[in-house]
Amino acid sequence: MKSIKKATFTAVIDIIGINPFVSLPEPVWEGVFRQAQKEKGPILIRGTINGKPFRQTLVKFKGAWRLYVNNVMLKDSPRRVGEAVELFVEYDPEPRTIAPHPDFIRALNQHKKAKQVFEQLPPSLQKEIVRYIANLKTETSAQANIEKAIGFLTGKNKFIGREPIRS
Repeated sequence: MKSIKKATFTAVIDIIGINPFVSLPEPVWEGVFRQAQKEKGPILIRGTINGKPFRQTLVKFKGAWRLYVNNVMLKDSPRRVGEAVELFVEYDPEPRTIAPHPDFIRALNQHKKAKQVFEQLPPSLQKEIVRYIANLKTETSAQANIEKAIGFLTGKNKFIGREPIRS
């Protein structure tokens, strides 16, 4: 694999709605495109913001490539609009996979309708559900949310801010 060229720059945090972001200079995102060997997103990147490492996805919104800055990347990011930050970015060739919670897999296998609906969801929504459950901090929360997810998939209740799936 050829070496990956790093891109360092300064940017000012801006905001769209409630989402803080920075715009990447054209030479930076063009370099990331070359590294990724694609020009359509989303494009996985890694880097640092004010020296703190992050992994994120570069996305195009309203015609511009943006790097959304969340609280994991930069503490209190929504309150830091207007602040200049030092960034380094490069394409991240490492795949991003999240293992589903084993109890979620068991629950899907026990509820055939829920499993069938889950398998027909767009991959992005499948990933959102898996990521949400996998990132819960306690087993109690995981169990409660697995039940909610099954209810969501079988049309009984809301989950992750979405209306129940109606099949």
